[in-house]
Amino acid sequence: AAVVAGGALLVWAGGLARGKRVAWAGAMAALIVAIGANLIKGWDYEEALLSALLLVYLVVYRDWFPAHSDRRGAWFGLSALGLALTFTVAYGTFGLWLLDRHFHLAYGFRAALGQTLAMFFYFSDPGLQPVTALGRWFADSIYWIAGIAFAVALLALLRPVLWRGPSTAADRARATAIVEAHGRSALARFTLFDDKRYWFSPGGSLVAYVVKNRVALALGDPIGPADDLPTALDQWLAVCAQNDWRPAFYEVMPDLKEAYEQHGLTAICTGHDAIVDLAGWTLAGKARANLRNTANRFERDGWRTEVVEPPLDDALLAALGRISDTWLRLKAGNEKRFALGWFDPDYLRAGAVMVLRDAEGEPHAFANLVPEYQLNELTIDLMRHDEDAPGGAMEALFIALIRWAAEQGYDSFNLGLSALSGVGEQQDDPAIERVLHLIYEHFNRFYGFQGLHTFKSKFGPRWEPRYLIVPSLAALPAVWRAIMRANGGEDFLAAYLRPRQDSGPPPPKQTPGDDQ
Repeated sequence: AAVVAGGALLVWAGGLARGKRVAWAGAMAALIVAIGANLIKGWDYEEALLSALLLVYLVVYRDWFPAHSDRRGAWFGLSALGLALTFTVAYGTFGLWLLDRHFHLAYGFRAALGQTLAMFFYFSDPGLQPVTALGRWFADSIYWIAGIAFAVALLALLRPVLWRGPSTAADRARATAIVEAHGRSALARFTLFDDKRYWFSPGGSLVAYVVKNRVALALGDPIGPADDLPTALDQWLAVCAQNDWRPAFYEVMPDLKEAYEQHGLTAICTGHDAIVDLAGWTLAGKARANLRNTANRFERDGWRTEVVEPPLDDALLAALGRISDTWLRLKAGNEKRFALGWFDPDYLRAGAVMVLRDAEGEPHAFANLVPEYQLNELTIDLMRHDEDAPGGAMEALFIALIRWAAEQGYDSFNLGLSALSGVGEQQDDPAIERVLHLIYEHFNRFYGFQGLHTFKSKFGPRWEPRYLIVPSLAALPAVWRAIMRANGGEDFLAAYLRPRQDSGPPPPKQTPGDDQ
């Protein structure tokens, strides 16, 4: 029994380190069993005293273990524990009874039951003496089956609270009202997609998140009244601790960076948003000569852009769908999620779209416009072209978007994130950011970081940092995998190993900006 209790403590150790309440209760029970077993087994008071000291320690610091386990997982664990005990006892009893010729003693049913129960308390019982290879194998198998079954049951009890099912319609309506009233970023609209769940603070803020393994990955900062955000952050981190989740925040703005760090979290710069200030923006001047030439060429060749206000009709949506399908085929990729939208007719129908048409009026490229609610800034989500779009099509579309946004009275236009640009360039930057800079410099062939940055730089933006918030650098691999899973995509290693697909004939010329 003392050995079994010790093994249980080893299993519970990881849960105790994570502050699991069920691990605390299990460790308490194991220590009580260990104390009793040590006292019964030859009055071994030294080992019993050590177990008693650990027991007192757990009682005194019981508030350090608030984390809940998943209810279904806990129920499965308890059920598995009962089944494991029942099955192992039945397996051992009937096996010893039916295979008694392989042991030194002839076991009746009652003796076989007693011997099996004794094996749970003494690993080397002198009454169990196999005389054949099969007997030795069977005796060992009882221990192996019991050990594996109990380990599975105990680990199930330690599962974090799991995320099951989408948010309710009422939650989505509540989230929409909060985002429309307080959203102030390019990500605000994306928090309302149906892949998110919501946590609401008493003060009227929300966190839009997904749970992947133990990582609670929030999209951007908490959204809500400015004076409630620090309190909402405190409360959300407490919720994560109670649910045994690792909190992480994806693409947060600089505003709350200090607040995250005050909670012991680590902020890692992952890139910069390219934001064009529209006041006085023009194509005039030497710096914009290439953009001006592109705009003039498309105008001369009869291409035009138009903004189609919602609701979009079925015919246009069908045409945009064909463009989107072609774009995905050209990229040999799949739709991404979480921090991006995907081609959903209902989503596109409800918002404005800019369409690039040729001289005959046929659409060949489009971008859907995304509001930022309380921030007088415009951004885009999907930006796609077909294989008949000429080189420079995305550049022409961006020029038209910026001009249109200025005409509508917006203060700025967000070109989106330039991943890893400007990260880790200084000697005093954190080591992890300098590593990301090496990736930016040497893994450009996989993601085209530098080409995208160069493309966006043409429009003369200012650069605003964006951060990934993680519990610690040790948690970064788990958070990275959570991001990949949330996006529904692959990491760069998987992309490298994935066979290249024939995506058909490419357009005449590609520009770095068409991978939006």
